[in-house]
Parts: sequence; C-alpha cells; structure tokens
Amino acid sequence: MMTKIIGVGNYIPSETITNLFFDKHIFLNEKGVLLNENNTSITDKLKKITGIEERRYAHSTEVTSDLGFIAAKAAIENAGIDPETLDYIIFAHNFGDVRFGTVQSDAVPSLAARVKHLLGIRNNFCVAYDVLFGCPGWIEGVIQANAFIKAGIAKRCLVIGGETLSRVVDIHDRDSMIYADGAGAAVLECNNDDDSGIKAHLSASYTFEEKDYLYFGKSYNNEKCPDTKYIKMDGRKIYEFALVNVPDAMKKCLDSSGYTICELNKIIIHQANEKMDEAIVNRFYQLYNTPVPENIMPMVIHKLGNSSVATIPSLLTMILKDELEHHKIKKGDVVLFASVGAGMNINAFVYKF
Repeated sequence: MMTKIIGVGNYIPSETITNLFFDKHIFLNEKGVLLNENNTSITDKLKKITGIEERRYAHSTEVTSDLGFIAAKAAIENAGIDPETLDYIIFAHNFGDVRFGTVQSDAVPSLAARVKHLLGIRNNFCVAYDVLFGCPGWIEGVIQANAFIKAGIAKRCLVIGGETLSRVVDIHDRDSMIYADGAGAAVLECNNDDDSGIKAHLSASYTFEEKDYLYFGKSYNNEKCPDTKYIKMDGRKIYEFALVNVPDAMKKCLDSSGYTICELNKIIIHQANEKMDEAIVNRFYQLYNTPVPENIMPMVIHKLGNSSVATIPSLLTMILKDELEHHKIKKGDVVLFASVGAGMNINAFVYKF
C-alpha cells in the first residue's frame, strides 16, 4: 500500500513586487544604524545572491487561510473528488492569519478549520488541524498524512501550505526583501493499484544550538517600532547549517528508498536562496561522486521569492500543469522533495510518479 498524490493546486497572488519596490526603504543594521550602501546596490546584491527579481504579495483583502482555501479548492477539483470524503485537512503555516495593516496573528480557530468551513464540508469526522514546522511544514504535513494512510486511520487527506510573509517583515531589515506570499495544496490517498507513491521519508529537528537561527525579533528601527516583533534570521548560520546537514539528509532519504542517484529525475527543494540551493544540490551529488544532471532542480524563486511552506506545493503544481519550461514530470519519474527552515527543521521524501 502506497500513499499517492491524486490532485494538486496552488494560488499565486496577482500583486507583483519588483526589487524597485524597495527603492525608498530605509534599511538599517541590527544596531539601528543606516547601511552604507545605497538601495540599488542592496537590491543588486540580493538578486546576485538569492536570484530574486520579483515576489508576490497577497491582496490587502486576503489572509493566509483565503490563499489556502483557493489552493485547496483547486487541488480538490484537480483530484476530481467529493471534499466530503476527506478524512484530514492539514494546513502548514507559521504565522496564522495576519490582516493587512495589522501585526496581530490570528490562528484560533485553526486555519485548517477555516478552510474546511470555506469548502462547505459537513462531515464532522473530517479532522482539521494546523502544522507549525517552519518552511518544511508542507512536507511534514505530507509525512503525517502518509502515516495516517499507512496506519489505516485515513484513506484520503488534503495537505495545504500557505503563508503571507509580507505581513510579518521588518521594512528596515534588508532580509525582508526575500519573503513572499502564496499557497499550494495536494490531495493524497491510499494507492493499491500500482507502485507509485511515497517511497521513503525523513524528518529532523536541530534545536540544541540552532533553535534561534530563525526567530521573532524587534525591528531594527527601535524608535518607530519599539514593541512589535518581526521575522528575523541569521542568514550566514542558516546557509552554513543547510550546506552541512541538508545534503546528508537527502542522501539518507534517497538511500532508504531503494533508488540510486542515477534513477533520480527531479529535486524539488524549498527556495529561499538560489546560491544556497545550488550549493546543496552540488554537495548532494558529490556524496555520490556523480555530476549534477542538467535541469534536475526547477527554480521559481526569481519571480516568486520565498513563500515558505507554499513554495514546494506551488512548484509541484506548476510542473504537473506544464507551466514550467524545461521541466516535466512523467509517469515513473522519481522525485526527491526536501526542505529546511525554522526549528531548525529538515525533512525530505522520495516519491515515484
């Protein structure tokens, strides 16, 4: 018995934010001192390192659960199922619903419960709950859904990843430029027909020294925003952590799947920094003494930025719907999914389509 993805959907907000949007921002360092570089140099460096040229922001009337609902509805329609047959709705996010112009997170009731309500599901035994696992949250939701299905607890699950990071950024911190909004979703069910589905998975939480590499902290502008907290990160430590630990986790997961590195067709990885992802994949292939194949890792960070838990399900949807040039997934392909983020958490799963 395997757990199979039978439908996917995403929602990419229509509001495009180019790097020019940040031209008038006042960027400070962690001590509140104005950065020496002008904003053009700062955004040029951002593009060179992360690859980000644009990102998408949700409309001012939308919150994370709205984005998740649209992606979920698309996935259900793509799967061709009755939503009343869902046993679980798992919503991965990090900050709840943060309304435009406010700083307060709203996560009661859960975002999964809100999506279930918006879908009009009357089945009381369709269980709705949220997952807080940093950027790897959607993958963790998939791993949990797989566990429910393999254990016979569920036959069909909906896993959503959604975030509006634009609502929790410090406008005086240049790191704020990487963040974006969006949502993606997938329907998974028990598969007894063929050998497609989840072949292996792995999760890990590094908290002894790494807990605060990503955290909620004060604005760099202590005078104007003394009490409000925003998403913060130690970019250098995250980069070093990811390069050391993510390739090893990917290898361990692939090895446990029974597939060889030469049988791997795609790597769908969380995208926060293009250079970091390239370095992770390069090091992963070095562990097998194998050159990196062309077009193994699709990238959308250039136009969509870092939408946290939405990145991987959105990217998967784009590929399966033939919306990405040079990237296809066909029947029989083996794909490795991987992510790293706040926790610090790492996870991965190997899937045969």
